[in-house]
Amino acid sequence: MSNATTPLEGVTVLDLTNVLAGPFACYQLACLGARVIKVESPEGDLARRLGADPACAQAGMGISFLAANAGKESIEIDLKTPEGKAVLARLAGSADALIENFRPGVMERLGLGHAALRERNPALVYCAISGFGQDGPLAQRPAYDQIIQGLSGVMSVTGDERSAPLRVGYPVCDTIGGLTAAFAVCAALLRARAGGGGAFVDVSMLDATLATMGWVVSNYLNAGVVPRPIGNDNFTAAPSGTFRTASGLLNIAANEDRQFEALCRVVGAPDLASDSRFAEREARKRHRAELSACLEPLLASRSAAEWERVLEAAGVPSGQVLGLPEILAHPHVAAGGLLATFRDVPGTTRDVQVTLPGFRIDGARPEPAMRPPTPSEHRDRILEEAGYDAEARRALYDSGAVR
Repeated sequence: MSNATTPLEGVTVLDLTNVLAGPFACYQLACLGARVIKVESPEGDLARRLGADPACAQAGMGISFLAANAGKESIEIDLKTPEGKAVLARLAGSADALIENFRPGVMERLGLGHAALRERNPALVYCAISGFGQDGPLAQRPAYDQIIQGLSGVMSVTGDERSAPLRVGYPVCDTIGGLTAAFAVCAALLRARAGGGGAFVDVSMLDATLATMGWVVSNYLNAGVVPRPIGNDNFTAAPSGTFRTASGLLNIAANEDRQFEALCRVVGAPDLASDSRFAEREARKRHRAELSACLEPLLASRSAAEWERVLEAAGVPSGQVLGLPEILAHPHVAAGGLLATFRDVPGTTRDVQVTLPGFRIDGARPEPAMRPPTPSEHRDRILEEAGYDAEARRALYDSGAVR
């Protein structure tokens, strides 16, 4: 891995998280070069038992787990035991960051909350990810992606008048929460490295999700416009949405006058650009349905793939609506280094592929240094580095404090 892609080299992160939001945050940090020690319960991360391949789940290497845990070391510690708590406290004493996604108050009741660990390590960046933050009326409610999607308003603006409210087709709020945490932790680490001391980072999945809904939130707060579900149409412009073609669906984003005029020329209906219903931006939005009714019969003459080539050449932003297998096989993605492949991963019978961060640094894409770990795979090394000799390690294993 290039030094350019490992800006967090030398940083140690304790990952006490489970399932997705927290593991995804820590995966980003691992890809950027941090040493991430995944501290699991004796049962292991629940994601180890989730995913589309029952055999992998049975082996504790569920497909869901593989997606966000490469690049990490694993140790299973029973934090309900005094010995286990002592191990975690010792690890936190030399770590740069700790990320957890327990319900608010759990770590405090264990004697391992931010205040207790700060006494041992004043420079520690402690990040707590939860559904609703550490305080407030909803703070004690459990965090599930679909619950956050519904409460945040995401579902209310997804789909159309017939299908809404509709869940986004992947755990978008978990993912947003994870990215928000990774971003905040990096900022806090920068301050800590500059001598500013540690920090307590409180990440609310609800807040993080609302923060990404900037345009619809702003339209409501500053213009009094309550967002409504309009399906595949873009509420900011028309024609901007999804259109039927001879074969396949096509997204067109003719958001500017010049793009609309070019679209009209290319589809063979230049007069539409001067039609009083469509001649200017707000008029096109008011007459969106009529405009689509004019365009779709013309688009029926070619396939979505053909129209994409023609429209792009004419300066009209467009793109086919593809399935996941199609876009992953697309030459652009296939050549872009978005996927990492791990071979001979225990608990699986195939090569394991995972997505990498969606950016490059100096032309190189960050990637995890090693495959996803088996349960407690690195316990000996982690404990030895923490100062536990062979006899002390055996005592921890025999007591069940460390699996």
